[in-house]
Amino acid sequence: MQPLHFFLGANSEEGFSSLYEQLLGGRFDDLLILKGGAGSGKSTFMRRMGAAVERTGERVVYINCSGDPDSLDGAIFLDRRAAIVDGTAPHVLEPSYAAACERYVDLTRFYDLDAAKARRAEIIALSDEYRAHYRSAYRALRAMGEVESERRVAMHAQMDFAKLRCRTSGILARELRSEGEGSGRVVRAFLGGVTKRGDICRFDTVEELCPRVYALCDSAGLGNEMLQTIAQAAQEKRFDVIICPNPDRPEECQHVLIPERGLAFVTTNARMLYEGKPYRRLRLDAMAEERLTRAQKAKLRFIRRVETSLLEEAVRTLTDAANAHDTLEAVYRPCIDFSGVTALAEEEIARLIK
Repeated sequence: MQPLHFFLGANSEEGFSSLYEQLLGGRFDDLLILKGGAGSGKSTFMRRMGAAVERTGERVVYINCSGDPDSLDGAIFLDRRAAIVDGTAPHVLEPSYAAACERYVDLTRFYDLDAAKARRAEIIALSDEYRAHYRSAYRALRAMGEVESERRVAMHAQMDFAKLRCRTSGILARELRSEGEGSGRVVRAFLGGVTKRGDICRFDTVEELCPRVYALCDSAGLGNEMLQTIAQAAQEKRFDVIICPNPDRPEECQHVLIPERGLAFVTTNARMLYEGKPYRRLRLDAMAEERLTRAQKAKLRFIRRVETSLLEEAVRTLTDAANAHDTLEAVYRPCIDFSGVTALAEEEIARLIK
């Protein structure tokens, strides 16, 4: 069984956007909240636990890092009502029901404090550099959002939303005729976002859960109302739903997954291109663009070029941040007792897989 990949954090025009809080509140019987700095082995600890559960044949849901998608920020073991998550900044977590449902796993105990203090100046400089790069990235994303807003306003003004609502009603009548076997529960998770590797979207997770995919060709948030309507209708029919917000604008809905129906509605555009073969394709951009004047189309092409330049700047600074973080980890690495980290991971695996 293939693992799934989601994100619970995103780099947006408003800064870091977090969905991590939904892990708390007694959702799991055992939620491990890892505490430890750069290079302390958090990602390796989580990978080790995830691999152990995968070997049992159970599915693991991995939570990838919003800045570096090759790194982990969490792993969820649904069949065991258990999870492990990085609870350090920028997604600090504190237990809702300490020990009963959530608990800390402190990796700072494995630091050689004298060795770390001997490299104090390097650690401070690299940590400050890392944070400065993120501030630069968020400035670029904020500028991109402001420019993009002008294009979105122009597209929304030309969109025939009445026609789209009619289309939505037809889809609901066809796809959600029966009642679901769930409780109408909603989980919110990002499917991707802006990272050091550029725009990422885990459409492989969509295809693993949902064989039938409606692809909405939409670069301006034209499908937000449609997706919200579909998600609400599915909830009312008692289908459990995964709502994937727009990582640039988390108040908007970008994808909706209804696993029990094997049905997904995903947004596709130049920044996140769905390359699979969709069950249906809805060309929302085309519905708006056909009503634009030649001058309006030329202006929107110019705006897109500016958006692309600002996105490239954001990705460049996220890459710089990742490089600073990698260097910081290398500084910390000789200061950490990794044999102790590994032994603790094995202890937690034994507790999890009884």
